[in-house]
Amino acid sequence: MLYITFMNNLVHVLNRGVDKRIIFLDDHDRFRFIHDLFEFNDEKNAYNNDRSFKMRAFARPIIKRESRKLLVNIHAFCLMPNHYHLLLSENIENGIPRFMKKLNMGYALYFNEKYEREGALFQGRYKSAPIVNEAHFIHIPYYIHLNPLDLKFPSWRAREINNWRNVINYLNTYRWSSYLDYIGIKNFPSVTQRDFLNEYFESPKNYISSVANWLKNMDLEDMGKKLLLE
Repeated sequence: MLYITFMNNLVHVLNRGVDKRIIFLDDHDRFRFIHDLFEFNDEKNAYNNDRSFKMRAFARPIIKRESRKLLVNIHAFCLMPNHYHLLLSENIENGIPRFMKKLNMGYALYFNEKYEREGALFQGRYKSAPIVNEAHFIHIPYYIHLNPLDLKFPSWRAREINNWRNVINYLNTYRWSSYLDYIGIKNFPSVTQRDFLNEYFESPKNYISSVANWLKNMDLEDMGKKLLLE
């Protein structure tokens, strides 16, 4: 099966703002980073001049260019105010470090120019954890996609959720992850390569129900460092 092929090559990547500073101050920043996820995932050099970037371009799905040769498969992503999560696998040797260098440098250049600042934006290079087995893999997509609950339902990590409908409705309105594309709502479909997880979860309906089940049964303390929780 496709998901067996990919599973042993998956890497969970996390990076935070230096001193845990906010790295996405407004929607334009978030759009820009998602634009960079797409633009820098290419063996060719990318044009990173902000004058060429228009937020209105994201009012519809990014147009996929047939000439691109992907450095990595981006299986899932999530943007939070001061950090981001990615689930990646390499398409070429050293694809992940090459992609991450382009992504972090490109976004930092944009951010520093926009906000007239200097110095490092991110807290070090980036943290990464290979997915070592299926028991590890089964938690990763859920954890990445459910991170936004910290913004409105911080008690979710302790499984203290009083209104499940409000939780699911909130996830359905959070644009800054790949979650919507996995539940059948087109958001940023050209950024991610979803065949692998779509095969594993079988259908958007199954993914929605499995997210709810995971929320009810997960134990974050037991997952520990494998999910880069520290």
